[in-house]
Amino acid sequence: MSYDQQYSHEFALPTAGVQLNHTAIYASDRHLSAEFLAAVLGLKVGAPFGPFLPIDLGNGVTLDYYEKRDEPIQSQHYAFLVPDEQFDAVITRLEVVGVTYYADPSHTEPGQINRLFGGRGAYFDDPDGHNMEVMTRPYVRP
Repeated sequence: MSYDQQYSHEFALPTAGVQLNHTAIYASDRHLSAEFLAAVLGLKVGAPFGPFLPIDLGNGVTLDYYEKRDEPIQSQHYAFLVPDEQFDAVITRLEVVGVTYYADPSHTEPGQINRLFGGRGAYFDDPDGHNMEVMTRPYVRP
């Protein structure tokens, strides 16, 4: 019996009320990484909040950059849904700062975008090697 089958009835909550509020992104230099992503996405870095340097996204989620210099940064994947009319500006900003973007998450198609699910998308690395994605349409899930 799976965990879901065994325990889901005991802890069932309505999913409509569950939202991601914030997440920490580890960076070797929180200022550099936060400023990089904010510039690419056309956002602003907020005032420091304790050890965190926040970027507020348009859906109420905050990315809290946390500096971690004592060990290597483990690469993570972050995907950002951007309005179609802002996608070209994001690609232009990447080109201006000399960051290569790719059509695929494995970074084998440089300088290309994808057209998944009727939208447009691209992948790029941030200063610590996090695999960032911008897309104009959410993925269609089964």
